[in-house]
Amino acid sequence: MAADPELMKQIVDAVPQQYPFRFIDHLIELGDERVVGAYRFREDEYFYAGHFPDFPVTPGVILIETMAQTGVVAFGIYLTMQQMNITAEQTKGLTTLFTICEDVEFLKIVQPGEKVIIYGEKLYFRKGNLKSKIHMETQKGEIICRGILAGRGANLA
Repeated sequence: MAADPELMKQIVDAVPQQYPFRFIDHLIELGDERVVGAYRFREDEYFYAGHFPDFPVTPGVILIETMAQTGVVAFGIYLTMQQMNITAEQTKGLTTLFTICEDVEFLKIVQPGEKVIIYGEKLYFRKGNLKSKIHMETQKGEIICRGILAGRGANLA
C-alpha cells in the first residue's frame, strides 16, 4: 500500500541530513517493498565550485549519498515506523550508519540544474538493518547510477 502525501512529507522532514547536505526534495511513492524519491541539483550547490569548475558535474560520492538518503534513510524511517508502530516525529534522533555500498556503477553524469528520480527496492529489513537495491534515473528514464546500499538505524540523540 502506498503512503499518503502528508506521511511522505513527514518522513522527508524526519530525515536527519539537513541543508546543505540533504539530497531529497520529496517522495513520489512509498510502500513496504519500494520507495521513489526526487531531487533537483541546484546550480548553486556548494560542491560545484570546486568539482571541475569549468565543467561542473555532480561528484559520484554525492550521487551515492542521494541514493542512500531516499533508498536507505527515508525508506528505513518508514519501515521502522511500520515495524514499531510509531510516528515520523518519534523517529527523530535516529540516523542511519552505512554498512554496505557495493556494485555501484556510474553510467551518466549529472550537471547542475538536473532533476533525478531515485528508486529503491527492499532486499531485506531486519533488526534495524535495511539493504536496498537502488538506481537513479534522469527525468527521461535514463539510468545514471545503480548499486546496493545498506545501513543500520542508530539513535544518536
